[in-house]
Amino acid sequence: MSVNTVLVTGGTGFTGGHLCERLVKEGYHVRALVREPEKAQDLQGWGVEIVPGDVRDPQSLQAAVQGVDTVYHIAALFRQGNASRRELWEVNAQGTENMLEAAARAGVRRFIHCSTIGVHGDVKDSPVNEDAPYSPGDEYQETKLEGELIAQRYVKEGRLPVTIFRPAGIYGPRDLRFLKLVKSIQQGTFAMIGSGKTLFHPVYIDALVDGILLCAEKDQAVGKVYILGGSEIVSLNELVNVIASVLGVRPPFLRVPFTPVYAVSYLCELVCAPLGIDPPLYRRRTAFFHKSRAFDISRAVKELGFKPEVTLREGLECTVQWYEQNGFIRPRNSNSHKEEMLL
Repeated sequence: MSVNTVLVTGGTGFTGGHLCERLVKEGYHVRALVREPEKAQDLQGWGVEIVPGDVRDPQSLQAAVQGVDTVYHIAALFRQGNASRRELWEVNAQGTENMLEAAARAGVRRFIHCSTIGVHGDVKDSPVNEDAPYSPGDEYQETKLEGELIAQRYVKEGRLPVTIFRPAGIYGPRDLRFLKLVKSIQQGTFAMIGSGKTLFHPVYIDALVDGILLCAEKDQAVGKVYILGGSEIVSLNELVNVIASVLGVRPPFLRVPFTPVYAVSYLCELVCAPLGIDPPLYRRRTAFFHKSRAFDISRAVKELGFKPEVTLREGLECTVQWYEQNGFIRPRNSNSHKEEMLL
């Protein structure tokens, strides 16, 4: 029996890396399109075939898609405060079209496109489903929406069998985006920006990968869009309290108003962006504390059999353990000793 070859873009990233690892374990021949091969040591160690290329360069994609059964397009330019709209568009929109075109010409059987729940913007009447209006709130979300609409066009024109998924707030081992939050809570320096009542919809990385694979396996998923989130929706207050509990520290109590912090983040962008410097604070990061994210995942549950069974606490336990083991935070037993000294 021949082994299916699959292509993953964004394999050196958090989501793409976990997806590659799972696909290898399930017996696929995994090929990864990699812009910087020197960053692909983990992928090579898992047995992934590395193909140098860049989604912005159509010529470099031809070799990557040859003989491929399924493309998982995960690559994106994400959350960089110093990235221009042109750079975001080149990767998130034009880069997506380049991948779709290369896949269509190569006769790829399925194309799985990673979008974002951010295309819905700040959710007012939550939880909402995939049919909620588009309302992107920044340039990253706008360019991701452009990429998603291009993917939908390929479906409507009958050029390629595409399934689109919009992941919720991804976290898990090897993710460093959550690290700043966890570390500040452990160190007692975290300050809630705003009321903390804003809703957050997390999804553990293993559950997300389950959903991505189901998008590729189910025939009824072709031409559909699915929101992939966890089974729990929490307020930011609840989120930081669970993190504090997992860390074994007191829940944070510091709070600062949202509006002044948002204004400072805007000024940071004005000063740093022209200089090509990643600002220490920018609007997209600050907006995390203000824009609600709460979604209905019932379509994925019913049509794909999606079952995000890892609880938030279980997922955070695994994530914090990985941070400890890799030296990103201090061991939790040192927290207990410190608490005893304070009593």
